Amino acid sequence: MLEAVKVALDPTPRQERLLESHAGAARFAYNAGLAHVKDMLERGDKPEWSYYALRRWWNQAKNTLAVDETTGETWWPENSKEAYNSGLESLADALKNFSKSRKGRRKGRRMGFPRFKSKDKAVPGFAYTTGSFGLIDRDPHALRLPKIGRVHCMENVSKRVDGAKALRMSVSKRGGRWQASLTVERADLPIPSPPKGGSVGIDLGVKELATLSDGTVIHNPHALKSNLRRLKQAQRNLSRKQKGSNRRRKARAQVARLCARVANLRSDALNKTTAMLAHTYADISIEDLNVAGMMKNHRLAQSVQDASFYEFRRQLTYKAARTGARLHVVDRWYPSSKTCSNCGMVKTKLSLSERVYHCEECGLAIDRDVNAAINIQVAGSAPETLNARGGSGRRANASRRATRHPAKREPSGGESRVRLGADLGNEAMQMTSL
Repeated sequence: MLEAVKVALDPTPRQERLLESHAGAARFAYNAGLAHVKDMLERGDKPEWSYYALRRWWNQAKNTLAVDETTGETWWPENSKEAYNSGLESLADALKNFSKSRKGRRKGRRMGFPRFKSKDKAVPGFAYTTGSFGLIDRDPHALRLPKIGRVHCMENVSKRVDGAKALRMSVSKRGGRWQASLTVERADLPIPSPPKGGSVGIDLGVKELATLSDGTVIHNPHALKSNLRRLKQAQRNLSRKQKGSNRRRKARAQVARLCARVANLRSDALNKTTAMLAHTYADISIEDLNVAGMMKNHRLAQSVQDASFYEFRRQLTYKAARTGARLHVVDRWYPSSKTCSNCGMVKTKLSLSERVYHCEECGLAIDRDVNAAINIQVAGSAPETLNARGGSGRRANASRRATRHPAKREPSGGESRVRLGADLGNEAMQMTSL
């Protein structure tokens, strides 16, 4: 089992200059390798852009590329060779993603051809994969970085690693602070018994981050919205500074600190919420939201992005697998908000402004989000999603209640039919842990 351990570094001014130098070396190798690949393409040669091919090219050309123009001396030995290798590794990954995306073998949005990295815009960073990097014996608050030395950490990193083997260490600078992320390998632990909190349905939203079927409401911190005014002022101040000036550098650092604060506030809320859910409930049901489609609504795009629904589900998936909880993902076409949780009647339309669900059939009046969470819980705990003949989970009858198709009748609607029940969202992770 692989796990990431991220700690904040506390380097001295000399070490900060060395860290900047290593990050610049990684960026230099990336740009030099990209220029080499473009030159091969312009000549019509077969491009060799695998990681090992780029490393062979770099070892042959580094004495002519990494040369001081004034003195004529090679400067690449000043930094660790791992810094250059990490830049070439990033380039190889970018080229591989571009090739797979062009051939239709990569999921997600279409990837373009890599571009050169700018010193002002690129995130400074590099990585170690070989050598004597990592923990220091009898020094739990420090890490060893080759060519840089002992760097103090803001917390007990030895306790966080807890005897695991460090395979990789990535060093980066975000929001003006240097941090190290160690990829450690741990032994697979047996799946614990599920928590004793029963089942719960979760309805995610932009006004409140999550509403549970038992009535619990988890507040949305609105990390971006609460800091948007300060961020606008800082960005406006940055746009007025002359390029290349010292004041522009300070203004850019202020913008970076505010962006890092927004990201930290959002990450803190998501981590605490998902950890609480995974340690409390045995069966957790959520919706398979179409976040990309929701982002096309320009009135809600910023709020949807600020809530970070995908990250919520990603964290809940692996945390539930660790605690033994079962995660059920309800079909995205299931009308959880339009269905009455008491009688099962499905409304034809339900505007976003209606925050209280009123059922014309049974007279139920309930909070819209709580009603949706109850329906998600019921759908997630359903024993099956389709009947033996492939019937869907809905039938448009006179009462518009959620029922099943007859066993002798083929459903109309094909692949777009709505299904009751849910699939296990973390089934694959639990199977690999056995």
